[in-house]
Amino acid sequence: MTTRTPHPLRRGMLAALAVAASMVWLPASAQNAAPRVKLTTSMGDIVLELYPDKAPKTVENFLQYVKDKHYDGTVFHRVISNFMVQGGGFDASYKQKPTRAPVVHEGQAALQRGGPRNTVGTVAMARTNDPQSASSQFFINVKDNAFLDPTIIPPGDPVPRFEYNGQVYENVPRANLVNAAQLYGYTVFGKVVSGMDVVNKIKETPTGSGGPFPTDVPKTPITILKATLEK
Repeated sequence: MTTRTPHPLRRGMLAALAVAASMVWLPASAQNAAPRVKLTTSMGDIVLELYPDKAPKTVENFLQYVKDKHYDGTVFHRVISNFMVQGGGFDASYKQKPTRAPVVHEGQAALQRGGPRNTVGTVAMARTNDPQSASSQFFINVKDNAFLDPTIIPPGDPVPRFEYNGQVYENVPRANLVNAAQLYGYTVFGKVVSGMDVVNKIKETPTGSGGPFPTDVPKTPITILKATLEK
């Protein structure tokens, strides 16, 4: 008895169906898994879940620092109990570590993609007054900090109506808003999914002066012993 060879097109269809069927059996979490980074600190472990679908360049930048072991041995150098805890830039002697070029600011774009705001437990990039200056330093919000949120600019040029700080502006040239540093806010790129109790211990640590900083430095250094990619 002869065996028929399937038509090439049919073979392709069968292969595609087989792949699709195998995907059906994968849990949703496996198909859309967000990367997680574990910060092993001197006060316990903190696990961060990152959102490359919301802030792709920011997440890529953070993960590269993790892979380069940049965060290993750095300290939380700024702790404000009713605000945030910040680290990722200074070693135990408060010497600033060298960084790569700054990452492009993605705060407004991340919000437009449905990303989180600066609420309790979210992690965002620290920066100077220049919105395009974020490099390695990050902070974890320990309260809802709406004033740090980026402001999304409505469509149009001029923008027909724009609200900021409780005031309404009409027919504003778009360039005036796009270039307004105060509208950029801070890019949120992940959140704490485990170890918020550790973050709360960090925020309550006594602070004072340390290294080049006159205030807000933990009196007992809190060190990131290592940062590792979990998945």
